[in-house]
Amino acid sequence: MNASRTLTVPYLARVEGEGAMHVRIKGGVVESVEVRIFEPPRFFEAFLRGRRFAEAPDITARICGICPVAYQMSAVHALEAALGVKVDGPLRDLRRLLYCGEWIESHALHVYMLHAPDFLGYPSVVHMAADHPQLVKDALALKKTGNQIMTVVGGREIHPVNVKVGGFYRAPSKAELETLVAPLERALETAVATAKFANTLTFPELTLDHELVSLSHPDEYPMNEGRLVSDRGLDISAREYQEHFVEEHAVHSNALHSHHKGVETYLVGPLARMALNRAKLTPLAQQTATEIGLETVCRNPFRSILVRAVELVFACEEALRLIRGYREPREPAVALTPRKSVGWAMTEAPRGMLYHRYQLDDQGLIEAANIVPPTSQNLRAMESDLRAFVTAHLHLDDAELTLRCEQAIRNYDPCISCATHFLKLDVERR
Repeated sequence: MNASRTLTVPYLARVEGEGAMHVRIKGGVVESVEVRIFEPPRFFEAFLRGRRFAEAPDITARICGICPVAYQMSAVHALEAALGVKVDGPLRDLRRLLYCGEWIESHALHVYMLHAPDFLGYPSVVHMAADHPQLVKDALALKKTGNQIMTVVGGREIHPVNVKVGGFYRAPSKAELETLVAPLERALETAVATAKFANTLTFPELTLDHELVSLSHPDEYPMNEGRLVSDRGLDISAREYQEHFVEEHAVHSNALHSHHKGVETYLVGPLARMALNRAKLTPLAQQTATEIGLETVCRNPFRSILVRAVELVFACEEALRLIRGYREPREPAVALTPRKSVGWAMTEAPRGMLYHRYQLDDQGLIEAANIVPPTSQNLRAMESDLRAFVTAHLHLDDAELTLRCEQAIRNYDPCISCATHFLKLDVERR
């Protein structure tokens, strides 16, 4: 088998942002695999320099329209760490509730509209809707519920405006949150059905040995807080992140590739979260995972759709718990005093762990910012998956193999726009 084959997708569909794929095979050997990120870098870290710390949540929210809460939450936690304050009680619960809304809308979008068409053999959700209208209705209903949470708590469903360093500009009333109960109860039923639907899909065979990395919290399934742990013994605080992880430039990409020192590839996201935190899932989410036969440590990236479905159940169930236990805070935010300092934080975006670091001057102006999104951390694993999948499936014709490679990329629900904002920008003005 000496023929050369080249698989090229000039524009990846059903992912957020602009990217391409190129695979070259010669003599039955995969010579190169590249996920090419050609979306222009957006330099958000440079935009933040010289801004007051209070502006960071609204600026970083614009990094992504699908997961703006992840950027806001990471920013406020890092800046609060820099300023020496801790937000807890009802305000902490509101932040977790807001994150639940984002997980619901993001996972619903991915499971049904971006990934399910691959498994069911359709080029898009529009084509899928003709034969499976109820699936699309379920997706829209779930996404609407997540967006409702973001509107009530965050003030707007896309790029919420109510989040501030120290808490919120306004805390919703108990009555406002209770309007979300009925939609969430319906969403919870739909989420369980989603997991059962996902379990009917046929998954290509692929087993990979990436290091699994996620936050872990002693009392809850991780969202806003926790230490960074792995299945290979990693256990660090946000402050220690840059001692263990570095970013490297890949010549074929506008996005940096994140690398864990001494480790070939690591994986963040649903598979890692489940493997390291399953025991902390809510009761119905645990039951659903068991009923669909989802293994705790799953190393087939194609089965990540199952984990996202279980996390949908979790997010709905957790949101209901938070609403039912909510007590209105006396103040919507805690007082802050600017100081020269550095702060770090990590949270769990739907796609995986997100890292922020901010350096402030004594007036509270941002001197430096560093943001490492989940997709840039997963790019090395993504290319590794493609290489392994192509090597094992060379018998497929080019059209089918290309389709499955695209599906392998969509396993990660990559947010390419997020991954391309943080290339270094130096500006010299005279």
